Order: sequence, then C-alpha cells, then structure tokens
Amino acid sequence: MLLTINFLNIVLPLLYFFTLIIYIFDFYKPKAILSNSKRVILFIGLLTHILYLMFRMIEFDHPPITNKFEIFSIISFSIAFSYFILELITDIRMTGSFIILFSFIFQTISSIFIPNNFSVPEILRNRLLGLHVFGAILGYSSFTISAVYGFLYLLLYKNLRSNKFGILFERLPSLETLEKLNIYSTIIGFVLLSMAIIVGIVWLPDAFPNFNFLDAKLIGTILVWCVYVFVIFKKYFTELTGKNIIYYTLVGYSFAILSLIITNTFAKTFHSFY
Repeated sequence: MLLTINFLNIVLPLLYFFTLIIYIFDFYKPKAILSNSKRVILFIGLLTHILYLMFRMIEFDHPPITNKFEIFSIISFSIAFSYFILELITDIRMTGSFIILFSFIFQTISSIFIPNNFSVPEILRNRLLGLHVFGAILGYSSFTISAVYGFLYLLLYKNLRSNKFGILFERLPSLETLEKLNIYSTIIGFVLLSMAIIVGIVWLPDAFPNFNFLDAKLIGTILVWCVYVFVIFKKYFTELTGKNIIYYTLVGYSFAILSLIITNTFAKTFHSFY
C-alpha cells in the first residue's frame, strides 16, 4: 500500500493543477465543454484525495493529523470539497479558479515534504481526535472561501464604482450573488466548527482528565465561534447587507486567523501534541 500512497502523493498536486488550469481557461474563454467537464474533474480529484487520506490512515494506523504537512493535505482537500459543495448548491462555476489555487498550493507543499510516520504519540491515533481536527479544518476552510468571495465582492464593487467593466465584470457573478456565496460559506464554516467543538467536548475529558477550560486554544476557538455568531446575527436579525456585511465577515476571518497564529505560536496549550 505504501507504493500506492507514494504514487497518489505525486498524482494529487498534478490533478489539482490540471483542475486549476481548466477553471482558468473557462474563466477567460468560456466553453460548454469546459464548463461541464471541470466539475467532473474536480470530483475525480476529490475522490482521489479521499482514497489517499484513507490509505494513509490504514497504512500508518492513525488519522493524517500527526504533522503540519498531513494537515496541509487535509486543508487542501477541505478547501476543494467545501467549494465543490458550494458549486453544487449554487451552480455558480466561474469562481473556482480563485479557490482551487489554494488547494493546489497546500497539496503541493504537502506532497513535497510529507513524512511517512509509523511511530506517533498514542493520542494521535484516536479517531475522535481525527474527526475533531478534520471538522475544524473544514470549518476554517469554509471561512477562507467566504473571505475569498468577500474580497471578490469588494474588488468588483470598486470596479463598478470606477466604471471599469472588464473581464471581472463579465465573468464574476453579480454583487448580490457574491454576497450570498460569502454568507453561505460563512454559515457552512460555522456549522462545521460547531460540530468540531462538540466532538472536542465529548472527547476531551477522556483524553485529558485534568484539562483546563482556560486553555488558550479553547478560549481562542470559542471566541472565534462567538464572533461568527455575531456576524450571522447581524446578517439575519439586523438586515445588514451589501458591503457592510462583507466587512463583518472579513473582520471575523481576520480574527480567526489571528487567533490561530497567536495560540499556535505563542500560547502554551494541551493541543500541542507534536
């Protein structure tokens, strides 16, 4: 199975690169054959990625979360998967190149540097931990997609205000649609992060009987969750729309990334397993 894993490790960035090129071509020169085939190609890439992650988990007897390059591969998959679901829901296909680029970058870095770890701390073999981490990464990936749509909204808004009707105006969805994509991604990310928090609460007492609720990572995650509760509240209970709600989601994303950087770099936390 190790040979298969190594083969898929090489194939995956190539698949994402090929998918990215198809999406870019369709953005600049739309054709029916490209529009219909790119979703199928992305689906094949996602299936390949699922097999790769499953084979790693079986071969090494642990979820693929034991080092940052395994995490990079999960981030790559999560971004592509979240976008794929969003495209299926909305049938908006012209924004894929802005998203798949991130999957390609993360998977390329992962494929180059990923080690094959047979020996890992026992706690990292826990399946609930794997589910918790995977859910959290899916959530943050959805927040990232939301931020991309937010930036596209502001870019298109600026072009319209300046009367610049170029390729972005021709290819991107309307401002209203970009706003919906931004909010849909935010809500999906919020639901997934909530599920990850619930799994963590269930798993935590067994793994760490003497854990502290004042742990920096716990506090940071709960604060991020609260920020997005506030953003969703502002959207649906104060009828905030347009550029203003976009700014709220971007501030929320900035806070989430800042929280990750601070808690992972400077704070002492029981989440530091390796």
